[in-house]
Amino acid sequence: MSDPTNPTPAEVPESTSSSKGKTLAVVLGLAGLALVASYFGLRRMESQPTDAVPAAPTERVADVAPAPATVPEVSLTEQDAEIRSHASQLSPDPELARWMNEKDLVRRFTAAVTSIAEGASPRTMLGFLAPTGAFSVTEVDGTTVIDPASYARYDTVARVIGSIDTQSAASVYRELKPLIDQANAEIAPPGQTFNSSLSAAIQHLLKVPVQEGPVEVIPEGALHAYAAPELEDLSPAQKHLLRMGPKNMRLIQAKLRDLKSSLGLPPVADR
Repeated sequence: MSDPTNPTPAEVPESTSSSKGKTLAVVLGLAGLALVASYFGLRRMESQPTDAVPAAPTERVADVAPAPATVPEVSLTEQDAEIRSHASQLSPDPELARWMNEKDLVRRFTAAVTSIAEGASPRTMLGFLAPTGAFSVTEVDGTTVIDPASYARYDTVARVIGSIDTQSAASVYRELKPLIDQANAEIAPPGQTFNSSLSAAIQHLLKVPVQEGPVEVIPEGALHAYAAPELEDLSPAQKHLLRMGPKNMRLIQAKLRDLKSSLGLPPVADR
């Protein structure tokens, strides 16, 4: 069955692979969000300019100003091994190591955070993560609701994200900061720091209300939509989180609050 809460429903049923890809979004976004935050340990540690101390010349030469020092950019795709080497510090869960087998990790996760901050789905960046099993609905007192079994497809992702040690992030921050800054300069809008994107993404997901009881859905073409207007009006990124179910949502939102507090992220205005 096609996922009835897909934020961009199609008019015709999708293939199994397409439907599976579109149901990844909460997995993708939250994994990217938590992993990026953990890998780069972003604290309130904005780069401070260092005061240049010129050496006293022993003799006068031509009055030519020296060329400013530049930090050469590196190939981000060649830094994956360095990032993987830190993964074991973040969580003992072996599933995390599997996630790290992909290429171009810095760009993938930076782009995922930027997308979530804007309310968009990050599935195109992190499509290598996929829940197992199919989405399903059931009937409760004549009402069509999401089958709780569908939520269990995201248990693994929620477990890994919940296991990440936020304190370990600080120890690798200085080593990896140049990489995330370089990727952010490529991906984010001009003037937007990764700190602000991460803070906005976390804040956006923390606004999603946990639904403790059955969640009603209604047919909409080949898919379904949330029956409650306040749920249907959520952004694609927020709908993907809602799709994980109450148990997984509580686990992930608790980790996001922990990350925001530990990293000292500044508050951001609503977008």
